[in-house]
Amino acid sequence: MDRRDFIKRGGAVAGAAAAGAAALVTTGANAAPQGNTASNAGGANPPKAIQRPVKIGVGTQRNATTSAQLQEFVRHSVTRWVPSPRTTGGRTYWIPSDLEPSLELAEQHGLTVDIVTLPLLGSTNIDTERRPAIMLGQSPQRDSDIEDIHRCIEACAAMGVPGFKYNMSILGVPSTGEVELRGGSTTRQFRAADLDPNAPNTIAGIVTADSFWERINYFIQRVIPVCDQYKVRAACHPQDPGTPPGGYRGVLENVLSTPSGMGLFKFLNLYNSPYHGLNLCCGTLAEMLWDVNEIYDILRALLKTKRVFNIHMRNIKGHRDDFFETWPDEGDVNHARLVQILAEEGYPFAIDPDHIPDHPDDPGNRQGYAHGYGYIKALIQAVDTLSPPYGAGVT
Repeated sequence: MDRRDFIKRGGAVAGAAAAGAAALVTTGANAAPQGNTASNAGGANPPKAIQRPVKIGVGTQRNATTSAQLQEFVRHSVTRWVPSPRTTGGRTYWIPSDLEPSLELAEQHGLTVDIVTLPLLGSTNIDTERRPAIMLGQSPQRDSDIEDIHRCIEACAAMGVPGFKYNMSILGVPSTGEVELRGGSTTRQFRAADLDPNAPNTIAGIVTADSFWERINYFIQRVIPVCDQYKVRAACHPQDPGTPPGGYRGVLENVLSTPSGMGLFKFLNLYNSPYHGLNLCCGTLAEMLWDVNEIYDILRALLKTKRVFNIHMRNIKGHRDDFFETWPDEGDVNHARLVQILAEEGYPFAIDPDHIPDHPDDPGNRQGYAHGYGYIKALIQAVDTLSPPYGAGVT
């Protein structure tokens, strides 16, 4: 079975990335950090006419291992799936056969696999991470872990998987409580003022911004050349949330969640490659902003780099250091406007619902995610058929 042919059914996503990203676009990656992001990104990069049909798909990163689970995705309009293949045989890296079960399931149900979840470098706190050496900056163990990632990249290439997603996390995803939303649902809250100032440092100790960047850059300089060689995309998630002034638990700054998205542009500038990019969470992007209305121009600037390989869609109320997550249709960020920008910039990959609120009558958030899939599908359809010129794309 030719896995490459299977992946191509999703729209030749690897070719789209390579064709559009020979280098960082200066109006996006290089201009945005210079002063005010909104004025640079919005003024220098006007909206484009939407090319129809819109290529955006409804995606999910929900783990699944059975046909019934994938049928549930398909029923709710999902067309692209981000599986989390397991390693086998006591190994700490994939071989091609480890990817086989997920790809077989996806093929059986007509789902496209653009990226897979790496078996290490999750969004975990370093104190509980079973393989912390990369983020601790500890050689030679980090070099061994990076070699395992090289093997994972080789396995992706052998099976025709275009990319993988990962995190560069030390603090994990801190929260300070819950907020009740409509219908008795609950959601995560983060208020920097409620953090325990006496919380002990993580096992990483004191991590300055410079040392954090050194660890990230060490990884990028040794992994992205292999991605180039095998033509496999690496999609990094921003850190969630940004750290408050003075830092938290020894981490002085979460460098991939700095105000106005500056850290994301710096991250892309570490290595000039169409295979070095972002798994961009719009919720996390909103969380790092003092004014969430900046998100629209920052998103456009990042999209112009052609190095956004997956989108997570969640919403918040509030701003940096004081926010709570919401249902996607009731937060401070206009998701319809985000999808409009994605379409205008020709984004060709998936939008995945993310961090859906909880409810005791909805174990596993199956109802909540069904809402998320349908909401995203409706926004894509509206942009495709109702944005000017009205009716374009209707068949």
